[in-house]
Amino acid sequence: MDFTIKRGIFLEGIQKTLGIVERKTTMPILNNILIKTEKDRIRIIATDREIGLVADYGADVKTSGEVTVSARKMYEMIREIQGDMIHFEANEQCRVTVTCQKVVYRIPGLPADDFPHVLDDYGDVMFYPVSGQLLGDLIHKTSFAMSGDEMRRNLNGVFFETFGEGTRHVMRMVATDGHRLALANMDAGEGEHLKLEKGIIIPRKGLNEIRKLIDDAPENVSIGVRKGMCIIRTDSTVLRVSLVDADYPDYKRVIPVEKGATVEFGKDAVLRALRRMSVMASERYSGVIISLAPGRMVMESTNPDVGEAKDEIEVAYQDRELTVGYNVRYLIDAIEVVEGEKITFEIGLGMRPGVIRPVEGNRYMCIIMPLKIQ
Repeated sequence: MDFTIKRGIFLEGIQKTLGIVERKTTMPILNNILIKTEKDRIRIIATDREIGLVADYGADVKTSGEVTVSARKMYEMIREIQGDMIHFEANEQCRVTVTCQKVVYRIPGLPADDFPHVLDDYGDVMFYPVSGQLLGDLIHKTSFAMSGDEMRRNLNGVFFETFGEGTRHVMRMVATDGHRLALANMDAGEGEHLKLEKGIIIPRKGLNEIRKLIDDAPENVSIGVRKGMCIIRTDSTVLRVSLVDADYPDYKRVIPVEKGATVEFGKDAVLRALRRMSVMASERYSGVIISLAPGRMVMESTNPDVGEAKDEIEVAYQDRELTVGYNVRYLIDAIEVVEGEKITFEIGLGMRPGVIRPVEGNRYMCIIMPLKIQ
């Protein structure tokens, strides 16, 4: 096996695999990437058995072959090399030599025969074009609300569904950890689009890899679903993510029917105030007390281990005086992703949840459960 490739291209290809390869595994070969030649290209493949990535890059191939090498070591080697072109060789004993100008690295590899098969023939999968930018926006606006509890597999990811509204096609992502729920819609326009009858659950790790992939190629993205897999394809890369085999809770039951007391405020002013309150937060004490009166919002945060904070801002509010408590981090997460400067916060009475939305549009909402005020 013998090829030459541009350093920047090779580095980019290996970097894409770092979030997929396993660091702690009973199968050492899962620490590796598979590199194989195909005519005037090389193919870089990575998998942890749940996620698989296949990426093609142009190269000057002299001798065909395939070998697996440590993804992290290969990345560190290429990152530190200063030249423009990388010469890669692998002998029959899987001994790899990487050369650039006067720099020479030699590392052991493993036979490609031991590497797990990543992608079956997906020629029968129907792929549908989608805006990578809008898909990334859906992930950005919901992923913060995923559960971190590995025991709750169905909440340890985002729920992805599609539905029609008239002649338009809507894609929706939903995430919840039981204390908050984020929902975002994307108008996919007219024509043929991905249809999901029941919706799918994309796991956390797979979602992170999808986000990285579309960040690199936001324009030419297509998506397909088959046999418990979601497949994302760009011009040079195919990413396969195994879906969570579980039922997602009926999130629509959580959306409040009754409208609470509504306050309107500027995004930046409230974010700055909440961040000042978050200085007092810790694992034990993370609450902020919000007191509303006509024209003003007062925030207070008290932590016996740290101290106290208080701030007041002007808001558009003309309802009765009330006091409610929320997790300050949840409020920051929900408000940060809102587009536009004006936000409405519908505060449920009693222990009913609050709802954060942009003043204009219906593409996003975040529902947050209040905290008991001592």
